Amino acid sequence: MKGYYKMPEATRDTIDADGWLHSGDLACKDENGNYRITGRLKDMIIRGGENIYPKEIEEFIYTHPAVKDVQVIGVPDKKYGEEIFASVILKEKDSITTEELHEYIRASMARHKVPKYIEFVDAFPMNAAGKVLKYKMREDAAKRYNLTGDGADTAGPGK
Repeated sequence: MKGYYKMPEATRDTIDADGWLHSGDLACKDENGNYRITGRLKDMIIRGGENIYPKEIEEFIYTHPAVKDVQVIGVPDKKYGEEIFASVILKEKDSITTEELHEYIRASMARHKVPKYIEFVDAFPMNAAGKVLKYKMREDAAKRYNLTGDGADTAGPGK
């Protein structure tokens, strides 16, 4: 690929001077030299210099028997740059508290991977094609918890 048609800025952002295409995908290489796409770079949370992969946290939270679905995103934080926010759909409403889910996660995951915020929801915002709109979740959470990353953060529910 030489570039995007009539889009020089998008081409510069995606293809470097040596001709390498930067797709934004994260992948793992197996012992046979095959690559498996594991996520997107923009979905990665950078918390205090640590790279945190939401997929890893989501997969663990799914192991709780009360959890039907989960989305993990990064939200602004004045101290760490980003904090972890988990939006959870339960199989049965009120079957677990946020404190109980925090304890469940804390008991098995590294401390820096435990979400600061956990919120129970009925559904995730989605586009017409059924794709979860993580950017919308991030915007909504930042507004609800007054998270600006500029020192105005407050400890919201689920802390």
